[in-house]
Amino acid sequence: MIISNRIVLDLHALGIEPDDTILVHSSLKSLGWVDGGANAVIDAFEECLPNGTLLMPALTFDNVTAENPRFSVLHTPCCIGVIPETFRKYPGVSRSVHPTHSVCAWGVNADTMTGRHYLDRTPVGENSPFRLLPEFNGKIIMLGCGLEPNTFMHGVEETAGTPYVFAEGQTLFNIDADGRNEDVYHITHDFKGVEQRYDRAAECIAIKSGKVLDADAYVINASELWAAATAKIMLDPWFFVDKI
Repeated sequence: MIISNRIVLDLHALGIEPDDTILVHSSLKSLGWVDGGANAVIDAFEECLPNGTLLMPALTFDNVTAENPRFSVLHTPCCIGVIPETFRKYPGVSRSVHPTHSVCAWGVNADTMTGRHYLDRTPVGENSPFRLLPEFNGKIIMLGCGLEPNTFMHGVEETAGTPYVFAEGQTLFNIDADGRNEDVYHITHDFKGVEQRYDRAAECIAIKSGKVLDADAYVINASELWAAATAKIMLDPWFFVDKI
């Protein structure tokens, strides 16, 4: 498919290597018209990573709430766009068990990176695939969505203990792939009163940029971002948000 081939070439130009581990935030609309839609985009990423791992957030914070507290790893749709929702249902994709901040993964380390998320009681705890990215020399790709919706940054905020990140706890329910139902007392996030400004990552580290089809794309080294963002928050806990 011509469009998939173009996406592959664009990703290679951004420095994506066959054995990379990459987490992708995306906007399908930003790419322009894509023959094959989200499937063509996913196929292109998988083609680029024959020896690597592809991850996409499968967040459900709008779908799993105190009023609707059940999360099914097989059936609960994600709420952040058509590309990750399509990827969730792709052959060979693993999904982490987490009521609000699950991640889907395909490739060499998919099961390793998703397999222990069920142990966490916060959205981006130590077993989250987001938090594991630096251990796998991971990269974050922001595809057509700017630098703002960077869920990886929540792991930095949780670990650093920023004053705005956590809300009160609530009991939610995880239903795993075998149908087992576990009630989980879970501490959620609370960004009331602040606007997230993760675009300020560009003030902390060098970020590679380019085009994928019509979309502006950014590639971020996860280890570098973790170290630099943590240092910034230690100096100023409010650096990555604006009070509103």
